[in-house]
Amino acid sequence: QTSMKNMERELVCPVCKEMYKQPLALPCTHNVCHVCASEVLLQHGHLCCDPTSEPTSPAATPSTRSPRLGRRAVPKPDRLDRLLKSGFGTYPGRKRGAVHPQTVSFPCPACQRDVDLGERGLGSLFRNLTLERVVERYRQTINISAAIMCQFCKPPQLEATKGCTECKSSFCNECFKLYHPWGTQKAQHEPTPPTLTFRPKGLMCPEHKEEVTHYCKTCQRLGCQLCRVRRTHTSHKITPVLSAYQALREKLTKSLAYILSSQDTVQTQIAELEETVKHTEV
Repeated sequence: QTSMKNMERELVCPVCKEMYKQPLALPCTHNVCHVCASEVLLQHGHLCCDPTSEPTSPAATPSTRSPRLGRRAVPKPDRLDRLLKSGFGTYPGRKRGAVHPQTVSFPCPACQRDVDLGERGLGSLFRNLTLERVVERYRQTINISAAIMCQFCKPPQLEATKGCTECKSSFCNECFKLYHPWGTQKAQHEPTPPTLTFRPKGLMCPEHKEEVTHYCKTCQRLGCQLCRVRRTHTSHKITPVLSAYQALREKLTKSLAYILSSQDTVQTQIAELEETVKHTEV
């Protein structure tokens, strides 16, 4: 039991304190959830720079450089000029077309150091698929070793066989059918493995069945990690979903504020027009 607890501690993200979800490997060898990393950068004033752009130079020192990133060829001078002129990788604090592009610094919550991510920011990091598989296997082991009981059975309770994210509950087969009657809206609920901790169901990519993480401004479509590396999105402007969501939310908030502030004026004009119509009819 103690060894399992120690293992679980190693599989917890230092930011959200939950098990890793789509972990990214930092140059300092620590890991962090993709969404958590995006939130940390946003909190430090870094809007996402274009992840499709090539880095203009390798990382400053071998200790902060990703091994795979270090093997990439440095772009030719004419390629570099085109990238700078087109404004790739711009973010607050950096002037478009600067001679010495700034790099994104990420404060690692594990080692408390500022890690250099290069000009591409999170776009230069790689998803730690090995750690992701370990987390998934650990979750399956926990589900098998700790039986989850149906929350709706009358005593004696039966073991749960299905979960429902929408209902945030676990059911045995009979109770699932009872609480999701055929022909009702609840019948559309998709069964999941039983669990004690229901997390909100994220948007899924219809093509790759992966969770949506990015938004392509060029195509105006949401996409997952696999969509991002496809050739169809080469040179497209791609941002994290969180950045796109916040930008759209601010735009809608301003629009709503304008509509609400103009509501009284519009109502007055409508009343005046109605009076004019009545007067004209008379």
